[in-house]
Amino acid sequence: MNSTKLNETALQSLPDNVAVPNYDRSALKAGILHIGVGNFHRAHQAVYLHELFSLGEDHDWALVGAGIKPYDTAMRERLQQQDWLTTVVELDPDGFTAKVSGSMIDFVEVDPQAVIERLASPEIRIVSLTITEGGYFMDDRTGGFDHKHPDIVHDVKNPDAPETVFGVIIAAIQKRRADGVAPFTIMSCDNLPENGIITRQAVLGLAMDMSPDLEKWIEDNVSFPNSMVDCITPATSDRERAMVEERFGIVDAVPVACEPFRQWVMEDKFPGGRPALEKVGVEFVSEVAPYELMKLRILNGGHAAIAYPAALLGYHFVHEAMADPFVDGYLAKLETSEIIPTVPSVPGVDFQKYLKKVRERFSNAAVADTIPRLCLDGSNRQPKFIIPTIMDRLAGGDSIGGLALEVALWCRYCAGTDDAGNAIELFDEKAARLTEHALRAKDNPAAFLEMTDIFGQLGENAEFAEAFSAALTSVWSKGTKATLQAYLA
Repeated sequence: MNSTKLNETALQSLPDNVAVPNYDRSALKAGILHIGVGNFHRAHQAVYLHELFSLGEDHDWALVGAGIKPYDTAMRERLQQQDWLTTVVELDPDGFTAKVSGSMIDFVEVDPQAVIERLASPEIRIVSLTITEGGYFMDDRTGGFDHKHPDIVHDVKNPDAPETVFGVIIAAIQKRRADGVAPFTIMSCDNLPENGIITRQAVLGLAMDMSPDLEKWIEDNVSFPNSMVDCITPATSDRERAMVEERFGIVDAVPVACEPFRQWVMEDKFPGGRPALEKVGVEFVSEVAPYELMKLRILNGGHAAIAYPAALLGYHFVHEAMADPFVDGYLAKLETSEIIPTVPSVPGVDFQKYLKKVRERFSNAAVADTIPRLCLDGSNRQPKFIIPTIMDRLAGGDSIGGLALEVALWCRYCAGTDDAGNAIELFDEKAARLTEHALRAKDNPAAFLEMTDIFGQLGENAEFAEAFSAALTSVWSKGTKATLQAYLA
């Protein structure tokens, strides 16, 4: 197959098995500025908009990309060379499908002042964010806003030359206010519980440090809808680039490969208007929290549950781990006996069917999602996806043996070697401290729970500490496989 470098001119010459935009991209007008253009955004929000435009709808809601960190420059340069187009391959085990998404029409120069100027434009009515779970300046101890973070302190002192996402957003809000332009809606698409509330907390927290009047104005005039997002999207490597070229004849510097499943549930709070995304499957609801909790506990908690035993057993790919009856069995039992009982009912959703779908998604070999990706940033993810479930179980007087084992497996992973003695590299902002406490915990399990910035008061709970200690002792002395076998028995 002849290969074609992706750009606007090449769209008409791509193979018949590649779906290309059926709309005139030159006629699209910007409506949304998105900060944090990564794989997930391009597999999720950008695809929903592409599908909406394909229906002939809402062509004034096109995407403008943005970033304010130096590392955002590489993505901008690569996308610019292909006219902001992205090849999206859905990895269905029954057959891969490819489409070229054309919903992005520009990407602002990676410079805070340039982003502020574009945000101040009246055409931008929504600002969306994928800045990672750790990008919201949350104080791990209190759950509130971290007013003392050096980047926040900088923006308070230099409001006209901000360096954070939220400093940039506030500067743009102030410019619009001064120009008599209505504020935009701020929409987080990050995988956080109550992501709209967390975003509001960050913006108002910084604004309060700058000016109480400014904080009050934003509180009264800016909307922060909560949303729940879902689509497993692995990182792009040479493997994905080669697959896109070999299967579809497209040379794309930054293609996206993702699972065929995607979901988006959102509060309908858009004073400045919004695209009619309900026409392409987005669910607009009055209350996102039940859907969010279901996903965070069952899916994200499930990812955490398989990540660490799989890493300790030497698996690299998620589907390989799911083929191990002990890993899959642990996931199924933990979900059914301890996690799902903490999730309030969601209208029209059968949790056992949802869990079955989750296990199918994890087992999709075509996605080739990796265990190292699931293990990333545990110090940030455990307090969001696992520890609240443990607290709920303890408050209800319910057993926590399986959840204590999950934390013990994470602790053993943080010690830096797998069961075979191979080195494990931790990718976590607290990696050095995690490893120090995990190694001490081999002989004194309580040492790991001393990290109150992660565990809060959980480490002082005698029932949990005892269950964690027993599980960690077993993992160290008997190994991961035998410990999982004992749990399943």
